[in-house]
This record gives sequence, C-alpha cells and structure tokens, in this order.
Amino acid sequence: MKFPRNAKIFRGHLDATPFAGVFFCLLIFVLLGSLIYTPGVQINLPESSAVLPGVDGPVLAVAVDGTGQFYFKNQLIQGTNLLQRFKEEVARQNEPLTLVVQADKNVTNEKLGHLWELATQAGITNIHQAALSRPFDSRIP
Repeated sequence: MKFPRNAKIFRGHLDATPFAGVFFCLLIFVLLGSLIYTPGVQINLPESSAVLPGVDGPVLAVAVDGTGQFYFKNQLIQGTNLLQRFKEEVARQNEPLTLVVQADKNVTNEKLGHLWELATQAGITNIHQAALSRPFDSRIP
C-alpha cells in the first residue's frame, strides 16, 4: 500500500524575526537577572589551592563579614552573646563540636583571634576556617 506524501523540502529563505525576538528576550532576562536583589550578607571566602579537609561530627558555623560582625545561625550576634550560645551548644552535644569559621577576606586577624578565644572559652577545641577551593585545579590529586 502506498501512502501519499505531502512533506516538502524547505527551499525558501529563513525569516530572522522569530530568532531576533527570542534573542532579545534572553538578553532582557540576563540583564534584569543581574539587577535582582539577593538577600543576605555578602561574604567573600578566601581561595585555597590546598586539599581542604572535611569535618566529621557535629558542626557549628559562624560567619564574619568584612566589617567584623558575627553571624550565628543566620542572625547577627554580639561577642558576649556568642560566648553564651557557644556554651549552650557545647552542653547540648555529646561529642566534641567543630567550629567552622566562614570569614570574609577582609576580616582582620584581631577579629578572628577574638572569635577563636570565645570558642576555646566555651570548650570548642576544633576550629576550621572555610575557604573556596579553586575549580579544576590540576595540582589536586
């Protein structure tokens, strides 16, 4: 049985108007996407080319922004309150806690030393500073 074919090969010229419309829509999305407000505090972690260790067990995370303000559990907190919160968390856990410090590149060593002092006063002995690993670094095995 022979079926009639009505498909014809396109031999005319291609209209660029739909492609231009899609291109301009994508351009608008990209431009407006960069202007959208991102909530939160901007923290630029330092980069590291070393192999970064993982953390085993319970973890506390503290962020320090470029101005030296502390953030614990996504809330702005003062140093005296931070010591009390550290002590509460240490008392709540059975295992030793690890403090992960997410400090901005511009934070002074004085502020980091103060944070480490607060952590050791609360009984936290393991302290790690978070860093970004370089993507696709050939030196990492």
